Amino acid sequence: MPNILCFGDSNTFGTNPSGGRWPRDVRWPGALQQRLGPEYYVIEEGLGGRTTVMEDTLEPDKNGRRHLPVALRSHRPLDLVIIMLGTNDMKHRFSLLSADIAKGAAELGTLVESYPYGPAYPVPRVMLISPILIGEDIEHSPYTGFTAQAIETSKQLAPLYRDVCAARGWLYLDAARYASPSERDSLHMEAESHLALAEAVEQTVREAFA
Repeated sequence: MPNILCFGDSNTFGTNPSGGRWPRDVRWPGALQQRLGPEYYVIEEGLGGRTTVMEDTLEPDKNGRRHLPVALRSHRPLDLVIIMLGTNDMKHRFSLLSADIAKGAAELGTLVESYPYGPAYPVPRVMLISPILIGEDIEHSPYTGFTAQAIETSKQLAPLYRDVCAARGWLYLDAARYASPSERDSLHMEAESHLALAEAVEQTVREAFA
């Protein structure tokens, strides 16, 4: 049974644009579990506001680089770690270029490969998912911290993530090809996007373990 860790932010947690959290069978890791069936075990590890490697003084304890080692140890053994982060790195207070965000995501993948799991545990494969785009009305979203620049930055991430994965032999998926931000908050996914993303991830996972 392949064990799959889904490590991400609020769109992995399943934040509902109308408030609260989508049910497990709607949010994409849970929908992925349903599609894959009992032959796979999908672990949800989503946290709203999580960054790749940035410390956020306004929202503490959101640094993905600090959280990931704990998740890797507590969920051993793992066969695949799926990382979908980068959206919160586009907040104005970080002033990051798209290349910086991709580098942060690459650092997390490298951490997965280099982590000392112990002799009885496998080193899992890595999959990067470049996040969905930032919606055009983000400056009026109830979720603050983003400016219009984030819209353009979000459009630049996919090829950079793809190149990182190609150079390292990691699995890759562009979430923006299948899912989009809700018009209600320009940031989080509606149910249909969660389900579409789960379907795309399922195909990549099945091919990886074929």
